Amino acid sequence: MHKRRLFESFNYAIEGFLYVLKTQRNMRLHFLCSIIALLMGVYFNFSKSELILLLLTICFVFLAEMFNTAVELVIDLITNEFHPLARIIKDICAGAVLVAAVNAVFVGYLLFLANVPRDTFQTTIDYIREKPLHITFISLLIVLVTVIFTKAKHGYGQPLRGGMPSGHSAVSFSIWTTVLFVSHSKLLIVLVLILAILVAQSRIRPGFHSFKEVIAGALVGVGLTSLIFYILQVMI
Repeated sequence: MHKRRLFESFNYAIEGFLYVLKTQRNMRLHFLCSIIALLMGVYFNFSKSELILLLLTICFVFLAEMFNTAVELVIDLITNEFHPLARIIKDICAGAVLVAAVNAVFVGYLLFLANVPRDTFQTTIDYIREKPLHITFISLLIVLVTVIFTKAKHGYGQPLRGGMPSGHSAVSFSIWTTVLFVSHSKLLIVLVLILAILVAQSRIRPGFHSFKEVIAGALVGVGLTSLIFYILQVMI
């Protein structure tokens, strides 16, 4: 019973994040910029401390925007009439978001502009191409972002249960596709495929997802991961 409550609390927390993402245009912009920043961090081969700083900056902006939205909803819940103090409170919260955004710009300048590597574009691409871990990270990140945006667009199901497409299926088949590209062991490829199928089946039997949602998730995982590996290892 305790595990179920913990699972539900995660769902409520993610639903709160998705609500802000769906209803606030600025949050969607922040989210898109954060994905681009993380991908660029991998591209420029950031150190561990630089990645930590980048993640903290992203979280700071997200928290500011989420608290700003929460305060605005509370004020709207209390009163629908114009009040000078309500306007000031909203302006202060918006100012907090502005401070976080300006801080992110300065951090981005220091990380991306002041420390741009001197290597050529092709050298950096070669480095990423020779590191399957980087491509795997990029693939999983893009798959997860696609699943989140698709679920937010459809507007039904819970973040960790139900909805189109199945996130578990997408991630499991993304991992299998990664193994397919980086491993020369046929046995390992078959075993991971079996695990991916079992994960997909586990979402259907309890009724969390329909067969269509699981297939859609598998196609998202395989399609996006294959496309990313093809672009980074073949086209570039």
